[in-house]
Amino acid sequence: MYEGVAAFRARLERDELQIGASITLNDPAVTDALGPSVDFFWIDLEHSPMSIETLAGHVRTARLHEAASLVRVPIADTAWIKRVLDAGAEGIIVPQVQDAAEAQAVADAARYPPQGRRGFGPRVPSAYGRNANAALVQQANDLVFASIQIERRTALAEIEAIAAIDGLDGIALGPWDLAADLGHADDVRHPDVEAAIQRVIDVARRAGKWVGSGMGDDPELALDYARRGVRWIQVGNDVDYLIRRMDQVYAAAKPA
Repeated sequence: MYEGVAAFRARLERDELQIGASITLNDPAVTDALGPSVDFFWIDLEHSPMSIETLAGHVRTARLHEAASLVRVPIADTAWIKRVLDAGAEGIIVPQVQDAAEAQAVADAARYPPQGRRGFGPRVPSAYGRNANAALVQQANDLVFASIQIERRTALAEIEAIAAIDGLDGIALGPWDLAADLGHADDVRHPDVEAAIQRVIDVARRAGKWVGSGMGDDPELALDYARRGVRWIQVGNDVDYLIRRMDQVYAAAKPA
């Protein structure tokens, strides 16, 4: 258990760039098809109709490829965090975090006592109870990847306090929502947004947090963020890839 996230962490420790895909469709065949090409999966429960049962299928498939399964939960809710981790997810990404207090609650929910407050009932990680022991608790506390997204100006204002939280492994950018909250909807290149993004990167890296980002299928933006210190980046999602490739093939196949 946790082989994917262990490898993910090891690469981050070596300061290697990790590129991942967002999963929004229900069929785990999508995850299976993409598995050999990705460093991690960003399985999205915030912007998809996916159920917890469907999520479990994606997590199992990601494990076959030893790709870290990071699940973006719908909201900053401890019950959601517990459910996805008990279903076998190797990490969580919590969107729309408002402040340091909410970020602390996320870190606590992702760890068992004494490091946190996660309730004990790890169905999938314990092989359905066969390995429910102290060693599993320690392994989960050591390896589960806990991350929040900075998408609100209130969180931006408390970025120093957020970055100082023990048990929070990653801080992910949410460029489009942050831009909108700063009054620059759909303009992630606005100087105010760029300055805010750089502030998050600088503060988080100084505090020893691994900075990530979600985004559309925008390789130029991904390369720019990587140059600036972002080390795990979700570039596009399953639907993006289908549409873009279909458009390319259809355009090439049609007579000029």
